[in-house]
Amino acid sequence: MGYTNAGVVLPDALIREIQRYVNGISLYIPQVKQRKSQLNPYRQEIRDRNREIYRLFREGNSVSILSESFFLSEKSIYRIVSQMKR
Repeated sequence: MGYTNAGVVLPDALIREIQRYVNGISLYIPQVKQRKSQLNPYRQEIRDRNREIYRLFREGNSVSILSESFFLSEKSIYRIVSQMKR
């Protein structure tokens, strides 16, 4: 399991509040259990992006243009297009 710097994902006010209780130690924050029907917003964003990539590819945009536009490698674009064809 990797760690993420709290300063990257949490607002400063929340970090200061947490530091009042636990300052300088590693802290595990468990995930909130979600029902299967709920879709993680990040996953939904990725799905929407992939649909857009596939649509643009089908409209004739080249893999190299898509890779530059979406800041992804050409290999990633090929993988996304391949998955969306299924």
